[in-house]
Amino acid sequence: MERIPILKMGRFLLVTIQVDMHDQLALALQDDLTSQIARTGARGVLIDISSLEIVDSFIGRVLANIASMSRILDAETVVVGMQPAVAITLVELGLSLPGVRTALNVERGMELLHASLRAAELEEYDGGGEEDDAFGGHDGLS
Repeated sequence: MERIPILKMGRFLLVTIQVDMHDQLALALQDDLTSQIARTGARGVLIDISSLEIVDSFIGRVLANIASMSRILDAETVVVGMQPAVAITLVELGLSLPGVRTALNVERGMELLHASLRAAELEEYDGGGEEDDAFGGHDGLS
């Protein structure tokens, strides 16, 4: 069975879909991506669909599922390169792709992932500091 390559770029995974997606390939990509996120600890997934001219409701749901599964595994998902006809079709099908962030191209998608990662790290850092202040050696008996 054919597979879509998944490249690791620092803390992100990059998927460029260069073939027509069929249901089995989409499901294999979903499984492969979730496995790679768990194995590598990736914090972001960028999926380039610029070669896709058609996205049906099943493929749309798989993309939304990938985003949901990635989020559970602590990774953001950004879909880039969506053709106007694909966007129109998704809207006409009533698919909003919850949890899927989009960008026009790979460069903008990577910027989104980097910004998201910086924000998450800042939040973790700030949250850690508050926790230390709240519990760091203050037992209320002094």
